Amino acid sequence: MATEARAADAAEARPGTMARPAPGAPDPALAPVPGHGAPAPSMLGTREFSLFYGTHPALKKVSFEVARHSVTAIIGPSGCGKSTLLRSFNRMNDLIPGVRTEGEIRVGGRGVGEVDPVELRRRVGMVFQRPNPFPKSIFENVAFGLRMLGIKDRAELEGRVELGLRRAAIWDEVRDRLERSALQLSGGQQQRVCIARCLAVEPEVILMDEPASALDPTATARIEELVLDLKTSYTILVVTHNMQQAARISDHTVFMLNGELIEHDETPRLFTSPRQKLTEDYITGRFG
Repeated sequence: MATEARAADAAEARPGTMARPAPGAPDPALAPVPGHGAPAPSMLGTREFSLFYGTHPALKKVSFEVARHSVTAIIGPSGCGKSTLLRSFNRMNDLIPGVRTEGEIRVGGRGVGEVDPVELRRRVGMVFQRPNPFPKSIFENVAFGLRMLGIKDRAELEGRVELGLRRAAIWDEVRDRLERSALQLSGGQQQRVCIARCLAVEPEVILMDEPASALDPTATARIEELVLDLKTSYTILVVTHNMQQAARISDHTVFMLNGELIEHDETPRLFTSPRQKLTEDYITGRFG
């Protein structure tokens, strides 16, 4: 199996291949437009951002910033807009008929509407609530996005698949069975393969929509450890119903209610000294 260095050499050697930035490095496609001011210090941000399903307001004038190489958790009761906000950062909501938005939402200092959605979704990866491996081999699951990007060189594919699996902390468990179906893995292993598939295309941001809610406690702990390891190279935004999980893995927490951002603060402060009465009532179990 090719090493990480071999994959990098292969990428440099391919004629006509544009060099890709290192994980977490700013992508030229997402850089601020020249003449539009200095780059924003945050990796993700919204300003007075609203989203409507037809006439129904799902998000109402949401404004917040997410620092590079950090973990921000979004908490709140079901139906409060957590997942809708998450999916807005890679324009997944564009696929829903009747959706319209107002205000500003940015990735890397640039409005998401200014970036081709395919390129945006490569740079802003998504991990869903339930593991969703394809009915293919483990290798082909991780290589899927790479093949979609037009990468055909076997050495580069092998190197980047291995690197993705290593970063997802599952390489040692699957290295001798890469040609077996990913559907044969446990739920926790399947979710880490899905994370490896996301990492293989070298995103800057990882969006996670309750990534451990369908897993047992042991598998959940592995995912949480992985999130903490990944934040050194990626910006992570995670939706969770589990407030204890938010407290364990996040640097900042956003509390949402009825489509509105009620409070956004450093996680220890939000859970111990919330500024808003609604936040206190939610985290102490008075509702939700």
